[in-house]
Amino acid sequence: MTTISKNMEINAPISEVFTYFARPEHMADQFPENMGLSIIPLEVKNGFGVGTIFRISGDFDGKRLEWDCETIEYIPHRKIVAKMIEGPFKRWIITVTFEPVGEKQTKTGIQVDYDMPMGPLGGLMDKVKLKKVAERGIENGLYRVKSLLEGTGSIPVYITLEAYREVLKQKQRLNCSVSETIMRLIKEPPVEKAAQ
Repeated sequence: MTTISKNMEINAPISEVFTYFARPEHMADQFPENMGLSIIPLEVKNGFGVGTIFRISGDFDGKRLEWDCETIEYIPHRKIVAKMIEGPFKRWIITVTFEPVGEKQTKTGIQVDYDMPMGPLGGLMDKVKLKKVAERGIENGLYRVKSLLEGTGSIPVYITLEAYREVLKQKQRLNCSVSETIMRLIKEPPVEKAAQ
């Protein structure tokens, strides 16, 4: 069995970080676009909690892989665990943990435990290539999530560049996260300057 584990502190409240990771399809945001990773919820239970089933598919170093996972543990603001129920690995489990560091800072950890198929040959392939690719992917993924939640990363696809720039200005003014800024702006739009 192979275990890959990475941790990172994200400057966002634990509720925000947990909410992001609680949606399985957001995992696709963590990987480079050339992987063509897609995560599709197939069956949602208990607000994406225990029993939720989702399908992961993508291009892993030139090979298209697809597998179905089920959320088997869901502790709000603490831990989410999902395991492969059908797919190419002998075993595949991902655990995401959350620990508050401060009011607006969260230590986030991702651990993947897996067993390759094909006996000794699969083990050799894992040691030579797959483990390194997976480690790099998880670490890069955490950096991407950090950038997204801290408002320093890519532009969300649902708003224009001009609107995103305005959100960043307001984020600085309000001294809070991007999503918190958006929610505040929705609830309390800024007062326009009176026409002179």
